[in-house]
Amino acid sequence: MFNRFWLGSFSFLLLLFHGCVGTPQPVKLKYKAVGKSPQILAVYEAWFGEPNHISVGYSSSDGQKIAQQMKTAKREGIDAFVVDWYGDRDPYINQNYALMQQIAAKHHFHIAMMYDQAARQVGATDEVISDLQQFHDAYLASNSAGSNPYLTYEGRPVIFIFPHGHYADWDEVRAAVNKWNPAPFLIDENLPGEYAKDFDGFYPWINPGPKGWAADGSHWGKEYLADFYKTMASSYADKVIVGGAWPQFNDSKASWGLNRHIAPRCGQTFLDTLNFWKLYFPPKQVIPFVLIETWNDYEEGSEIEPGISVCGSQQPITSIKKALRQAPPKQ
Repeated sequence: MFNRFWLGSFSFLLLLFHGCVGTPQPVKLKYKAVGKSPQILAVYEAWFGEPNHISVGYSSSDGQKIAQQMKTAKREGIDAFVVDWYGDRDPYINQNYALMQQIAAKHHFHIAMMYDQAARQVGATDEVISDLQQFHDAYLASNSAGSNPYLTYEGRPVIFIFPHGHYADWDEVRAAVNKWNPAPFLIDENLPGEYAKDFDGFYPWINPGPKGWAADGSHWGKEYLADFYKTMASSYADKVIVGGAWPQFNDSKASWGLNRHIAPRCGQTFLDTLNFWKLYFPPKQVIPFVLIETWNDYEEGSEIEPGISVCGSQQPITSIKKALRQAPPKQ
């Protein structure tokens, strides 16, 4: 777990970020950070304990473990867990989400949902509308148990979308969720596409960039992130722009894995991605959120829960927000 040892063992990496950095072009964001820096979020997988997932030494249904994770995350500067959620397709995760939201309320922590959309083609739109309505009624409605800790922005709940296929008609979905009071912010993965007007914002996901996956993991996503932030700043400054950060990637433990890798680069991959957005947004135009991908996806090797890999050893971090105050990487 993260602790104060970071200042002694990991701070040398921060020196790598001081140097010549290009001045961001003028941009005026419609949605900016509430304070001087973005809120830090982390994707959370609540499926451990299911037989089709690897053992990580704890169950996602363990309330004491969840409470300890939230305390640690909060201490290290994370404001909310964004929990991967599948609706009725995974009752175990749904049960664990309910428990997490209740625990978050007790520990003054925040929680949000990332809707993992099914890849089905027939009935896709109806399924998305039904799932989101189910979530609203169970977890967002004013009379639902533990709704207070849910992550909001400008008084509206923030829902992330992780699409599998692009079969749903988001015009219909948008019309349906607009009936909620208040209507949610819907944040989609990657750059805007066909249904750009139906989404309130966008976030980048772990991606090696246009050159594809390198066997040694050296393609860490620099070009991908540059394209994402440049496009959002120049063409979609009226949307909620969410930054993306990842420490590494290795899906060799996943049953669905394809032997894909992004190297930690002695911890520099995390610091580079965490601060990359600064290259495209001026100091007074701070994006609202940065999403760490992930807190605990051990199957795809992107977890930060045990610390950051620094030159072959696992080094804990103490302050993600302090790391976020560093300069961005060189262009």
